[in-house]
Amino acid sequence: MSFFHEPVMCGEVLASLECKPGGMYVDGTVGGGGHAWAILEKTAPDGLLIGIDRDGDALLASERRLQAFGRRKILVKANFADIGNVLTNLNIKKVDGILLDLGVSSHQLNAGDRGFSFSSDAPLDMRMDQDSRYCAYDLVNLSPEKDLREMIRAYGEEPMAGRIARAILTKRAAAPIRTTVELADVVYHAVPAAYRQRRIHPATRTFQAIRIAVNDELSNLRTAISSGIDVLTQGGRFSIISFHSLEDRIVKEAFRAAQKGCTCPPDLPVCSCQGESRLNVLTKRPVYPGTDEIGSNPRARSARLRTAERR
Repeated sequence: MSFFHEPVMCGEVLASLECKPGGMYVDGTVGGGGHAWAILEKTAPDGLLIGIDRDGDALLASERRLQAFGRRKILVKANFADIGNVLTNLNIKKVDGILLDLGVSSHQLNAGDRGFSFSSDAPLDMRMDQDSRYCAYDLVNLSPEKDLREMIRAYGEEPMAGRIARAILTKRAAAPIRTTVELADVVYHAVPAAYRQRRIHPATRTFQAIRIAVNDELSNLRTAISSGIDVLTQGGRFSIISFHSLEDRIVKEAFRAAQKGCTCPPDLPVCSCQGESRLNVLTKRPVYPGTDEIGSNPRARSARLRTAERR
């Protein structure tokens, strides 16, 4: 299957990063290379792009797509949380901009053997890095009930987390839950009949929660933001596209905290932590895709873009 991921809000991303000829930019989620292509075109003739992804399929696809740019692109298999180490290994100290597109790609959702979606029957996998040893099967079949319940509630924002966790334990006591369709069926029958009639499939939030946990997505995002700020040149831009409220809340709060700098209690009359403001938040509210883009790419409908500038 070809790795194609329609880049979301491409024009807005280029504007937010203020891409300029000769600039140096990091695409921490290079995927199929859609945003990377646009950044490389905008930074011609001598701009450099460092593309990071932990999905080997994505790197192969972006290598093919970006082949025409030759040495102006460097692709690295890594977690974006390791952005500091990646740049150190390349002898790069500072960059002019960083982009993170946190969405799961169409390829990952549609690939029959990746297990990200219950739309087709596939092994319970959900690993973004296929070299990782821990997958969704391990989490679903080995986690204690309490851990499953808390994970589904926290990462999926699922009000039926308790029912679903109990149903998973009952099912796996008879036999391991091995496939996406099996798990979706367990969730479907765990919730009340009225709950099944909602707009989204009742297993959607549970699958989101498991995927987040398997890939440690929220912890990696926090680390990536902190590390990314450190490697931005003064005036450099940090743009992040998120697709659900958990990610967006982390981005918003991390950007605001870096802008505030001071971490002292609000009732302390004088700052004693000597924290310095490191960012200017440029988006008081997130930027959303236009109606035309949502019409042509329905998966863009939940996207939101936030941008901050290094002081």
